[in-house]
Amino acid sequence: MFRRRSASADTDPATAESASPEATEATQPKGYTPKKGVPTPKRRESEPLPRKPLKAPETRKEAYRAYRERLERQRGRGPASSSALKGVPKDEARYYRQQDMGEARAFARDYVDSRRSASEFFLPFSIVIIALLFINDPLFQVGVAYVAWPLMMVTIVAEGVMTGRTVKRRASEYFPDDPTVKGAGMYAAMRQLQFRRLRLPKPRLKLREDPTPRGVR
Repeated sequence: MFRRRSASADTDPATAESASPEATEATQPKGYTPKKGVPTPKRRESEPLPRKPLKAPETRKEAYRAYRERLERQRGRGPASSSALKGVPKDEARYYRQQDMGEARAFARDYVDSRRSASEFFLPFSIVIIALLFINDPLFQVGVAYVAWPLMMVTIVAEGVMTGRTVKRRASEYFPDDPTVKGAGMYAAMRQLQFRRLRLPKPRLKLREDPTPRGVR
């Protein structure tokens, strides 16, 4: 008789209907999922364009063509990047990497390939030194480990620094507008560490030939 009326009884029906959905959901028990009002679409309706299987190449020629196109996309050698092919033979362009492009990089390769260096014998020197360390003579091993090996490393580092500076200085004089001048010194120093016969791209100059570009001579 004298019980206090509940808050739900005092609430106006119009107010209850105008309440926000967020507030209504907050008062619902945990795990309650409101009705969507729209049935969940089927999978075939939600995916109007089903995925099509990739067509595998039927012949070896088609497979090779697809491989070439994929390589060109990865290396960025489309028609729009044809300006980067300066200094690259047209019949050998497919064998060049992105870091091999540009006239400055071509000059760096020619400069390294036109001269002999101690750095290109780094690998055989290392094998010889490792083999000498197996000689059972403590004094000889100390001489190899603390004299021959450091001397070889100092020679290679000094030769790489000198070659890199020379290539970068001359390349910036010959091709001031070429963006590949940056990094040409390190590019030449790393190429100098490889055997001449194993260098890629292959050398196009013989030993003691002038590496100066034809347009600058």
